[in-house]
Parts: sequence; structure tokens; C-alpha cells
Amino acid sequence: MSIIQVTGSGGSVLSDRTPFYGGRVPQEISILIKPLAKCDKETIGKILQLIVSSMEGKSVSHEQFKQLSNDTLTDEMVSVIYSGLYSLLKRAIRLPLTSLKPEMFKEDMKELQIPSEFQEDISSVVFGARRSRIEQEILASRPRLPKLDQLKWRVDVAISTSVLNRVLEPTILMEMKLSNGKIHLFEVPVSQFHQLRYNVAYVLKEMEDLEKKSILKIQD
Repeated sequence: MSIIQVTGSGGSVLSDRTPFYGGRVPQEISILIKPLAKCDKETIGKILQLIVSSMEGKSVSHEQFKQLSNDTLTDEMVSVIYSGLYSLLKRAIRLPLTSLKPEMFKEDMKELQIPSEFQEDISSVVFGARRSRIEQEILASRPRLPKLDQLKWRVDVAISTSVLNRVLEPTILMEMKLSNGKIHLFEVPVSQFHQLRYNVAYVLKEMEDLEKKSILKIQD
């Protein structure tokens, strides 16, 4: 676990918790600080609105970026600020509210040298009313494999084959329907079917034992 140092008016305070961004500051966040100093509170508010819209699954056009640039804030600076704040907010939102408190988040932003006048607006995205919609969109858009929607099976007995006149060997014919609509048919010998049942029961037991471990329980 990383140790961060928080410096306040009363001196330095050591904390043994890991900041929300991890043990090392990501590059897109570290290069954010310099152009951020040339930005005003109104522009930061507009950039945050675009980030929230993007996180909610809405499209952000190039023209919206162009409207944010001016004589002191170039298009490149706007892009750096946008990507840096996007990464910062995404890393903060992926943590449950029981793990990241508002005061902790502000301490971490202070360590990152984010100007104090922007911290309240940034915090409102992480702890505000629109967080639930952002979390829903992140959950819905994350890459994942198809899920098992339906499983059917039946026992077939082969009476004979082209090689043997009398077989009488049972097999399990299984049909899997996935969430993407694909259907897979395959045959399983009885011995492998029993092995499948054993492995599924073993995994479920391991998951149950893992959930009982205190290290996985979130505590305030």
C-alpha cells in the first residue's frame, strides 16, 4: 500500500491509504496540471459538462471543443485538460462511495496540485446526482463475453454405428443459447457430464468461501 503525504497549515500528515488514482500518477493526469492553471472556472465547468455527457453515452462533437478554445487556451490544451479530467473522474467513480469519501478525494486532488477553485466542481461529478447514470452507462458499455441465457439437455442412446452393430452407449446432447442469440449444440459422454457437474459445484464452493473472507468486505 502506498503512503501519501498531505501537507496542511499544521505541517505534514502521513496517511497509509492509497490515493484514488493508484500508486503512481497516470501520465494523462500529470500533464493536466500545467494547462489547467491557464483555465478559468467557467471553462472548466463547460469541459466537465462535456465529460459527463460523454460518460452518460452521449456524443461530443468537435465543434463543442472548438468553442472552448481562446487566445490563452489552445485546442491542444483543451484536449489535454479534457482527457486528463476524464481519466481522473473515471478512476474516482470506479471506486465505491464507501471507499472514497469527499474529504479524501479533495486531499488527493490537493496532492495532484489541482487548483482549489476547481475542486468543488470536480467533486460534484463524483459525488453528485448524475453519478448513478454514469455508473449505469459504464456498466452497460463495458466489454464482456456473452452470457448463458438457456441450457437444455437430453440423454440419447446410440443403438448402433457404422462400425459396431450394437453400442447401447448413452450420451448427453446439450443445447446452449447465449445472450447474443447464438445457439451451440454438442454431445458430451456421461463421464464428462459428471466431471462438468463436479467442476461447477467446486467453483461455486470456492466462490462462497472467497466471499466469506474479510479482505473482500467493504468497511467504512
